[in-house]
Amino acid sequence: MRDALWWADMTTSPDGETTTVGDRLAEIRERYGSEDVVTVFIGQAEPELVAAVERTEERLREFGHGQVAK
Repeated sequence: MRDALWWADMTTSPDGETTTVGDRLAEIRERYGSEDVVTVFIGQAEPELVAAVERTEERLREFGHGQVAK
């Protein structure tokens, strides 16, 4: 469940558009700036956030939902 929620957040832009996890993380860093606690957290959490997105996308492909953001 956690992976799916993180996937939804990390692959959706603030405008509701589909994005990649890399672009989403860059957008967050740009929006908050390098010194903000959100940016610091994202930096620390990035490996686990990316892994959650990858696990969820693999699960989606297994169930025939091959159209996931790259």
